[in-house]
Amino acid sequence: MKSICVFCGSSAGTDPRFLEEATRCGTLLAQSDLTLVYGGGKVGLMGAVADAALAAGGRVTGVMPQDLVNQEIAHRGLTELRVVTSMHERKLAMADLSDGFLCLPGGPGTFEEIFEQWTWALLGIHAKPCSFVNVAGYYDLMAATIQQMADNGFIAQPYVDMLIYRDTSAEVIEAFRAYVAPPPKWSATRP
Repeated sequence: MKSICVFCGSSAGTDPRFLEEATRCGTLLAQSDLTLVYGGGKVGLMGAVADAALAAGGRVTGVMPQDLVNQEIAHRGLTELRVVTSMHERKLAMADLSDGFLCLPGGPGTFEEIFEQWTWALLGIHAKPCSFVNVAGYYDLMAATIQQMADNGFIAQPYVDMLIYRDTSAEVIEAFRAYVAPPPKWSATRP
């Protein structure tokens, strides 16, 4: 594992524990010699995780559409800022650059990003782990909703179980090291 993509909010949220965990996450990635790949912003949890990784001597690659760069929310102190033409291109580039996906608290954009990667994983487009750092129980209701999908027959249980939920980024990184992807949804060996 060489790089981790972090999805998180472009605001800091209302609970100070969100910002604290974003800072710990960035520091941990740098100390673990893992490159941070993220959306390239200087604001909110996005900016905090990047600033912490850079302060700890880490490598940080941001990926941002030109429209957002034009709105001056791009972080200008990154190791690398890749400017792309669209949000779709952004997500594809982030996926290609990353070995796993770590989701801190965030809003609809954060959810959309991690759900796309989870979908790609269960379809076998990639075999990379997808995770949620469940700071202060932030993802409890989402986890229950995802379990309800399986309980109602919309997804097989192994694809629910492939999602990693931990309380800290450190626990997520440790779980990534042991991750084994289930067979793709439409494979001949489907569970």
